[in-house]
Amino acid sequence: MEPALTGARDFLDPEVLSRLVHLPLVARSAMEGTVSGQHKSPHRGSSVEFAEYRGYVPGDDLRRLDWRVLGRTDRYYIKEFEADTNLRLHLVVDCSASMDFSGGGVNKFKYARQLAGTLAYIAINQGDAIGLNCVSEKGGVELPAKRNPAHLQTAYDILEAAKPAGTTSLVQALHDVAEKTRRRALVIVISDFFCPIADLIGAFQHLRFQKHDLAMFHLLDPMETNFEFDRPVRFQDLESSFNLVTEPAMIRDAYLEELNKHRGALRAGCLEFNADYREVMTDQGHEKVLGDFLNERARMAGAGRV
Repeated sequence: MEPALTGARDFLDPEVLSRLVHLPLVARSAMEGTVSGQHKSPHRGSSVEFAEYRGYVPGDDLRRLDWRVLGRTDRYYIKEFEADTNLRLHLVVDCSASMDFSGGGVNKFKYARQLAGTLAYIAINQGDAIGLNCVSEKGGVELPAKRNPAHLQTAYDILEAAKPAGTTSLVQALHDVAEKTRRRALVIVISDFFCPIADLIGAFQHLRFQKHDLAMFHLLDPMETNFEFDRPVRFQDLESSFNLVTEPAMIRDAYLEELNKHRGALRAGCLEFNADYREVMTDQGHEKVLGDFLNERARMAGAGRV
């Protein structure tokens, strides 16, 4: 049964939810949940899918002893099966002031809420647990992972109340998630990633050391990547009081060079630590972005890739 939505949410589209909810959200590596589910566990357990034999050691459950092998070889072997578990999904949403930018289309923060809200709905629908970190300059709001539908409404209340403001504290928030999330989880980060790349990569390394599966949605507005201005403009830093009046044609090449360096370094850092990197333009429909994300992960899981 699909979780019921209570109240209208401006970041949710019921038609998109109904089309995406039947696509599975899967991890690329084994997860450590608390109940039986549809995701691979690093532990062995009871399942219909045979994994391997191993030698018997005192204390093993005799019900798992292969008596046929014993009769043929006079040796004691234990059958092991793949254990399936539920998924812990931790959504990290950047609420810094730079996420309030819009070049005329969808505001980056609204887009982030669309992605987070839809992913949370899909996870709860398939029996998984969701946690939420709305990251802001003052620490933001942290919601621990739970798997009941009422918890989904709490997450939506937090997303609805969140406002982009202040400077980013994303790096520290990711380190906190790595420290506090002891069991393996799928950590999805939604941000424009306007922070030092070296610090970000250190946070990715910390998360991967804890064996979390990482996915990054890098939000960019087309105006940020095209930089097509035909007259003098005052540029205002959304996270400070700094502003600059300049002729765009004079700085366009230097700006694009630095932006592309930043994008390339972020992509390389994600590749180094096996983080699933998605660069998303806010003029793309979020349904297609999430559909591609879910379908690609399902294909990878079906092919047995980790």
